[in-house]
Amino acid sequence: MKIVKPQRMTVDRESLAIDVRRELDAPARRLFGKRILTLGGLAMLSGCSISDDKSVETFLSRVSRINDTVQGWLFDPNHLAPTYSEAQITRPFPFNAFYGEDEAPAVDGDAFRLKVSGLVRNTRSWTLAELNALPKTEQITRHICVEGWSAIGRWGGTPFSEFLKRVGADTSAKYVGFKCADDYYESIDMPTALHSQTLLAFTYDGQQLPRKYGYPMKLRMPTKLGYKNPKHIMEIFVTNTFPGGYWVDQGYNWFGGS
Repeated sequence: MKIVKPQRMTVDRESLAIDVRRELDAPARRLFGKRILTLGGLAMLSGCSISDDKSVETFLSRVSRINDTVQGWLFDPNHLAPTYSEAQITRPFPFNAFYGEDEAPAVDGDAFRLKVSGLVRNTRSWTLAELNALPKTEQITRHICVEGWSAIGRWGGTPFSEFLKRVGADTSAKYVGFKCADDYYESIDMPTALHSQTLLAFTYDGQQLPRKYGYPMKLRMPTKLGYKNPKHIMEIFVTNTFPGGYWVDQGYNWFGGS
């Protein structure tokens, strides 16, 4: 398996600021947003100056943490993201990663073993055949990228809540983390992990998940922005220690959704 080492990237302040505003702009959040989404209000909440470059970094990081907290308060585990018809699928579905399409990791499906660790009763590894034998469902949902574009795709796999049940995960734990074959890593909150539309996806548009979309499996969450959906998953772990994420650790919003 070829592992691609990502290059370190600087924080995209503009995208981060857009993310903060977008996530607080939903109707249920507008009153809160009107009260704090001014430079003065946010500076007061974050306790930092915005007069120099270093302070801007601190300012945006603290705003992002405030946003995470607010989104956690407002997240409704029973609210469903919109679904679409087959006629509305975006074709071709875009490739998106921190590397070129031809650099996507080539994982050997026969040798693949999913590692499960942390706060679970059963830490045994899973073969791809065992994972594919789990109960199946499909969804046609919209992928929304923090860069400003979106696309509709058809994903098939196992409800992630079902997988967590099978491994005896402690669902009172705070976080579920993911390690990937391309050095990507991510984490989500437990309520999102248990959401009915959060899917451990093995297929795309009725076929085996292509390499470019995350073979052998990815996590599909229509309630989250695209960067929160890890591909080429090699390990899943449950923890109460904040695991961070590839883009999160470079300044992006952690909750990243609705």
